[in-house]
Amino acid sequence: MAGSRSKARKRALDILYAGELRNETPTASLERWIAEGEPLSNPYTVELVRGVAEHLDEIDAKIREAAEGWTLERMPVVDRNVLRLGIYELLWADDVPDAVAVSEATALAQDLSTDDSPNFVNGVLGGVQRAKA
Repeated sequence: MAGSRSKARKRALDILYAGELRNETPTASLERWIAEGEPLSNPYTVELVRGVAEHLDEIDAKIREAAEGWTLERMPVVDRNVLRLGIYELLWADDVPDAVAVSEATALAQDLSTDDSPNFVNGVLGGVQRAKA
């Protein structure tokens, strides 16, 4: 199960990232992927993208609060969208333990972004997690 969820998170990140580069909403990006016949075999991918879309303003506000010294706009696109997924899972995915949400987001940042990104993502999500408690 964990492996398929990790793949779903990666695919959701791909959709969010591509959408942002095209100035599309997360929902429009998801619909384009589906229309173009991209395989979305895991329903969790759709749940993640739709969840981020539904809560985007609130998620971005949480990122702004927790990312000391960084504006949302200055962050690498990958990091911004990894954080969006992680915060969605922390705050709205009741079946995902907080530690899993943080470690999965950190792993995505490690695999796909800069050398500094895993620590940055971990720190921001840790701040959101503490504020949640």
